[in-house]
Amino acid sequence: MANQNRARYIMIGGFLGSGKTTSVAKLAKYLSDSGKKVGLITNDQGRELVDTKMLRSLGFATEEISGGCFCCRFNSLVEAAQNLNSGSEPDAFIAEPVGSCTDLVATVTYPLRRIYGDDFEIAPLSVLVDPVRARRVFGLEEGGGFSEKVVYIYKKQLEEADLIVINKQDLLTSGQLQELKTTLQKKFPESEVITISARNEEGLDHWFSKVLTGGTQAIRRTMEIDYEIYAEGEALLGWLNATVDVDCPEGVDGDELLETLAKEVQNRLNEKSAEIAHFKMTLNAAESLAGEVGILNLVRNDFVPELCQKLDDDVEKAQIIVNLRAEADPEVLAEVLEEALAASSSVHGGTSLKIDHKEFFKPGKPTPTHRDLIGE
Repeated sequence: MANQNRARYIMIGGFLGSGKTTSVAKLAKYLSDSGKKVGLITNDQGRELVDTKMLRSLGFATEEISGGCFCCRFNSLVEAAQNLNSGSEPDAFIAEPVGSCTDLVATVTYPLRRIYGDDFEIAPLSVLVDPVRARRVFGLEEGGGFSEKVVYIYKKQLEEADLIVINKQDLLTSGQLQELKTTLQKKFPESEVITISARNEEGLDHWFSKVLTGGTQAIRRTMEIDYEIYAEGEALLGWLNATVDVDCPEGVDGDELLETLAKEVQNRLNEKSAEIAHFKMTLNAAESLAGEVGILNLVRNDFVPELCQKLDDDVEKAQIIVNLRAEADPEVLAEVLEEALAASSSVHGGTSLKIDHKEFFKPGKPTPTHRDLIGE
């Protein structure tokens, strides 16, 4: 007999830098404020995630799946949901997949429905887009961009979306926003295109109603995808995760330190013509009993590093988590970080910045645990 109180499974996808984590946090808060229990699941190819640190700092129960995307770690995804369920029995699970992952419907939501349909109610798939990046991808304006095989992944993400969510709508004029919306609706007619600003909390009620009460995910024909091109596109992206120990006996402004480090990394990547997909950092002060976390975000080479969350006081000892994804060899990213840390230490005299853990790599070829074929 089916469980009448199935938890709603909500997946929020989108390319690197589209604002998924901020949007996840807003939806989780909305659910919590409505008296609903919510569990969050983050995902990455590597360990030490800024996303997890941020969401936990906001008080949300969060499970992290590292070492591969949801499609390749399907059993881990189910286990993460079970772990959250054993703790608080959430009314909803919000899952944030890797930003370079696609084919999520066939490899994640369809198998979830087929195997665990008594436990989960599958919401429509939302795919977020950064509007400036999207306008460049679809030739509506000039600017730095990715190579053809990376763009292939970007467009495939949009093709399988039930809801294409143009985030950060405040970055465009009304005319630019409408032009982008019209372009996306024409290219992806099976998707509904909506606009929001998660940071400014604009348009969220409409989007939330779609994912929470807008019915379950519609069954569509399985999207055609060339896994060789997909794998080659992912392999063009370098991945760098690192933790950095901060030691400054006289105290240093943590926000300024993050901004300095971000600019040093950004300048060096620009010199190497390495296109940034997403660069984010957290700084957690060791002496902070309240668990305060400073958060910095950079989504494009020509964008200004943005402090999303600030610290109140100077820090003496702290840890910085670095997540950097760019179209470049991972070895280049590692070298850039080392140089940027040395330069930042010089700018903030008396501040020691030492790498505690570092991993840099290219994602391997996706090998899904399941892939449900519909309509073939």
